[in-house]
Amino acid sequence: MIALLQRVTRANVVVAGAVIGAIDAGLMVLVCAERGDTEREADALLTKLLAYRVFADAAGKMNLSVTDVAGGLLLVPQFTLAADTKSGSRPSFTPAASPEDGRRLFDHFVAQARVRHPVVATGQFGADMQVSLTNDGPVTFWLQTCAK
Repeated sequence: MIALLQRVTRANVVVAGAVIGAIDAGLMVLVCAERGDTEREADALLTKLLAYRVFADAAGKMNLSVTDVAGGLLLVPQFTLAADTKSGSRPSFTPAASPEDGRRLFDHFVAQARVRHPVVATGQFGADMQVSLTNDGPVTFWLQTCAK
């Protein structure tokens, strides 16, 4: 599974003109399941994400996690993160999980995040979403867990 996380001062997702998910300071995370991923990879990615130290401590060093700062999580499904861009001028999405597996794993990821973190908002799987954010820093990281 893949997560592209961005430290934000605020972020939201709009579908059909309505805000369906929003957070203040925290992490906006684009989430993608790849072929062969299972709940095991989703759980490992969530564990890493919640512990990843991207927020400044009192000394100004990135030593605090989203959990430490009680920041929000905005989880947005985005299968295009799995694109194969090695050749040609059009991406291939064969590395992405099937829509059914992608939805199942995103739903599992969100459910587990809600058990483990107090502030979780989401985008909508399969919807045409408009995502707005103010990247703080900017700070952006790519996290990935691979199926074994």
